[in-house]
Amino acid sequence: MRDFLTALALALTFEGILYALFPAGMKRLLATLLVHPDQSLRWAGLVAAIAGVALVALVRRVGIV
Repeated sequence: MRDFLTALALALTFEGILYALFPAGMKRLLATLLVHPDQSLRWAGLVAAIAGVALVALVRRVGIV
């Protein structure tokens, strides 16, 4: 649970930094997402989630940090 909360805090930190530093850019990014079909966004999210889980598994297996 501690790892999950740490990961959530990091995600919120990075997202907050992006909105704080580049508010107009984030608005443009979100506007471009509206024109993409749901299926392509779903696939992109699935690929990102799988890559994240694989990276966590790799880091834990190799013993980085």
